Formats: sequence, structure tokens, C-alpha cells
Amino acid sequence: MKFMKLISFFVFTWGLLATSCRTADKLTIEEIYSEHSLSIWNKKLTRVIISDVFSPPVCSRIYAYANIAAYEALVPGNSSHLSFAGRLNDLKAVPQPEVKDDINFEMASIIAFSTVSQKLLFNADAMKDMENEYLLRLDSAGISDEIKEKSISYGRSVGNHIIQWASDDGYLQRNSNPFFMVTKDPSRWKPTPPDYMDAIEPNWGTLRPLALDSSSQFRPAGPLKYDTAVNSEIYKEAMDVYNAVSKPGKDFTDIAKYWDCNPNVSVTSGHVTYFQQQISPGGHWIFIAASVADKEKYNSIKTAELISKVAISIADGFISCWEAKYTYSSIRPETYINLYIDNEWRPFIQTPPFPEYPSGHSVISSSAATMLTHLVGDNYTFTDSAEVDFGRPPRTFSSFRQASDEASISRLYGGIHFLNALNTGIEEGRNVATFVIHKLK
Repeated sequence: MKFMKLISFFVFTWGLLATSCRTADKLTIEEIYSEHSLSIWNKKLTRVIISDVFSPPVCSRIYAYANIAAYEALVPGNSSHLSFAGRLNDLKAVPQPEVKDDINFEMASIIAFSTVSQKLLFNADAMKDMENEYLLRLDSAGISDEIKEKSISYGRSVGNHIIQWASDDGYLQRNSNPFFMVTKDPSRWKPTPPDYMDAIEPNWGTLRPLALDSSSQFRPAGPLKYDTAVNSEIYKEAMDVYNAVSKPGKDFTDIAKYWDCNPNVSVTSGHVTYFQQQISPGGHWIFIAASVADKEKYNSIKTAELISKVAISIADGFISCWEAKYTYSSIRPETYINLYIDNEWRPFIQTPPFPEYPSGHSVISSSAATMLTHLVGDNYTFTDSAEVDFGRPPRTFSSFRQASDEASISRLYGGIHFLNALNTGIEEGRNVATFVIHKLK
């Protein structure tokens, strides 16, 4: 199997923010560490996640735990912010430094982020190498060995605390549960072309949510009733999908491509099949959150708060959505259309290997947008360049909601979702994020 060479697409900035003074022959800590370093480290993390080829739900878990660790390591040095301990499910009090003056909390935050990332990635060495280069760069800044060692030690302790918490969330146990069984029931999901892959993460809904009371807390009412009659709702919606792909309107294909976010698209050329890696839906929204922090010049704690809360909303959105997907196990438009409308029809983008209802991209985009609107504001104009390095031009939006609505409708334009699943997903994502907002007040 031939893998497409990945594009290196994130600019790396290294360093640490502290209070040392500039000398003639040394970089200052301010020059080494921009106050938005967590934004940059999330982009580094995305690069490794893409090369590791994780599924979208697994990606969301990595972003959430790594960014929670980064946030928690900053909290003792920022009295204006509260720990997530006692507010996120089963998260106990995070270790505190004995003497705060001995700790550079920005350094500790990056070490905590790196520590958790290394544990959750396949290619832990890539993140370890980035951390080592970061620490080497600090040597040129004149920070004392004592502060450096204690900051690293504290960051490790916070990271290990979060790793221990994560180890009890059901991730390691999920595959001991029954796998999805394909049946003869015509209304149920079946593997789709071109790869006919098995269902991805059928037990993701068994994981412990970060903030939600349960994975089924916001389970939607259910998909369209299965029916083959031409006057049925599902047939009409299938025709809408069919026509959106067969007779696309203005910008349909551009929008579908932009929000595809399938981390592992198969491409067949003759007798050769290879896979093209790209950013996940969660990674796309983490990129947006990090870009907002950069644009607004947020300090380190505000950046960590923004990204971690968006990551929590995304992760719980996936758990909530996947619980519903495998509760209903509903048929994809591609399968329905091939059976009852046109057996040669194919969607514009590849149908991902899991049940249709509700739309995952709609859930997590709505959840992320709701949290961003809460923290940053409504009617916030921004330019999203998350897909530029995959050959797609940036898109400008007048609000986070506008972007999330476009991400949602892109799934109809791409031919992989019924409209009902999109609208339901938007509502579910909004409900998830609203609950997280109140839980983390």
C-alpha cells in the first residue's frame, strides 16, 4: 500500500515566556516563547496526529486531554482561573507546586501538554523530539537550571495526573465490547464503496464523557423512518442528496471539499490504491480556535482556556454523537440511492465507515462554534486557513455559527448525509456545548 507523502504545513515557533532580561549574545525568553505557544504546539500535535492516521473520535480525545493538561499546569500561576478538577467527571485535584516562585508555569504547561501527547500518540518519539529541541532552545535564554528543572518536574506531574485520569475513561476497554454486526435489515448501515470498511469505533459511546452526565444525555429522537415509497420523507431527502451531487449548485463542490476532513481517504489509480491523509473535523476546529488566540493576542492562560474548552466540547460531541450513531445504526444515502434510485451513483466525497445519523461533522462543528461564540463573541469575522496546505484556499466567515452551518451542509453537498441528520446534529452539538459551558462556569 502506497502512502502519499505528507505536506509539512505548520510553522514551528519554539521557546518559553518568563522574566529574564536580554543580553547582547542571548535570545530572550520572550523571543523563544511567544505568548501563544500553546496554539503552535497544537499545530505540532496535529501534524503528528495526521501521520498517525487516527480516526476522528480518537483525534478528539488526544486534543482534549493534552489541552486540559496544559491548562491545569497554568492555573496555579493565574488566580483568575479555576481548575477543571471537580467539574470534569472524576477529575480529582491536580498536583500543586510547593513554591510557586520556583516554577515557570508557561514552561510547565508545554511540558504537561507534551507529556500527555506522547502517551496518547503512536509516534511518541516525534513529540519527544519536539520537546527536546524546545528545551535545548531554552538553554540560550539564560533561565536558571533550578527553575527549569522544577518547571519540567511540575509539568510532568500534571501531565501524569491527567494520563492517570484518562486511563479510566473506558478507552482501553472499549474493544472488549461487541463489534458492530452487519445484518440483513435494509434500514441498517452497511459498509460502503470503495473500501467497504468495517464500522469505526462502534463502542465510542461507552467512553466516560468529560463533562456530560452520560453519553446518551442529548441523544436525538431518531432518523427518518425507513421507507422505499417515492413519496416518503427518506426518499425525498435521498433525491435531494442525489441532485446535490448530480447537479451541484454554485460552490457546492468547493464547500464539500473544504470540509471533507476525512483523515484517511483512499485513492485508486489503476491497480494501485493508496491513502491520502488530511486533518480531522476536530483538528480543523482546534486550528480555528488556535488561530483566534493568535489573532487576538491572548496570553497563555486565556489561550489554554479557549483551546481546552473547545477541545472538551468537541470530545463530548463525539461521544454523544457516536452513542446515537450506533444506537440507530441508520443507512447511508449512498446505500439507499444505489438500491432504489441509481445503482451507479457515487457521492462527491467518500462515505465514511460508520452509520449515518446524526451527522458527526454537524455535531462537533456546532459544539465547537457554540463554545467559541460563548468565549469570543458572536458576529466575529475570521479567515479559516486550516485547509490551505491541502491545496484549498482559505474561507472567510462572519461568525463561528456561519462556519459550522457551512461545515454541516457540506455533508449534503458531498453526498454522505440526509438533511435531517444535519439539522439534528446541529441541535445536538449546541446542546452539548451549552451544557459544557454551564458545567465549567
